[in-house]
Amino acid sequence: MAWALGTALAVGVVGGAVFHFMGLPLAWMLGPLVANLIASARGVDVRVPEPLREAFLGVLGLVLGSQVTPQLAERVFDWPLSAALLLAGVAVSTSAAAAWYRRCGFDSVSAWFASAPGAMTAMIMLGDKCGGEPQRIAIAQSLRIVLVIMILPPLFWAYEGGAGNGQTLVPTTQDPWLLLALPALIPVGRILKLPSPGLLAPLAVAALLSGFDIASLRLPDWGMNLMLWVLGSAIGSRFKGLSRGRFGKYLFQAGVATLVALAVLAAFAELIHQLLEVPRDVALLALAPGGIGEMAILAVALDIDPVFVAFHHLLRMVALMLFAPFWARFLQRRHARGR
Repeated sequence: MAWALGTALAVGVVGGAVFHFMGLPLAWMLGPLVANLIASARGVDVRVPEPLREAFLGVLGLVLGSQVTPQLAERVFDWPLSAALLLAGVAVSTSAAAAWYRRCGFDSVSAWFASAPGAMTAMIMLGDKCGGEPQRIAIAQSLRIVLVIMILPPLFWAYEGGAGNGQTLVPTTQDPWLLLALPALIPVGRILKLPSPGLLAPLAVAALLSGFDIASLRLPDWGMNLMLWVLGSAIGSRFKGLSRGRFGKYLFQAGVATLVALAVLAAFAELIHQLLEVPRDVALLALAPGGIGEMAILAVALDIDPVFVAFHHLLRMVALMLFAPFWARFLQRRHARGR
């Protein structure tokens, strides 16, 4: 495992350096992600252990929660409409992506759970329980997250005229002692059975402390890049064992599904922009069909209203986890009647 981790991080350094010198956006996340994706797909043993990934997700949670300010309450009353549009967009985009996956030969259970944009682990487990193909669901979910991460930063970069590298990082550290709380916060998140406990438990505590103006974690640019490097390497190293042919096939299928979902959700994001005057990039990132952790990374690193983005992704994840069991029972009954 130590060798696989060292290889993943070394590959990530090369990818990050290449993206950095090319002047590409979010270089220290996308570079390690792409480099490890290529290495993993070619059979190189690259792995980032789950405890290490979760620890850095905890750092992200502290950074994200520290974005909460006492003035935030003034904006919360604008969010019910955007929340309703988010849930409607999730329903429409999931249906559209599932229809595409059905055309690709997925059974109905696998198609639906492969298309649900969030709560990936829960969707894989429920899909398996309902008679779907867990491997196909897992690959489709993972590829969607990777594709969204790779599409959105260059899109925002181009939208802003290619200025800078898309990152607004701070040069100084503030309240680094909060990092010492992570070994206690992450287990508490597991005990409370929070989804993504490594992210959400630290986020909640940091939001509480920052909201009352007690403490807020700020990282210097090298600290942010270190976090992005490890998390980007972890995302990219998920695809070991896929043959080149199968990987290409799945990448095409997931690519079309992702573009379909993005197009649908972009339309709902435009409604949020028009009705609430939320900036387009903020609305799109808040509705984008990626995982909460990955979208939180983009929001913090690109400085795109992280609290608004995280709130909507958390709402989507909770809604999916509440609704999915009922949908799973419906699919099971329909499957049983079809026998």
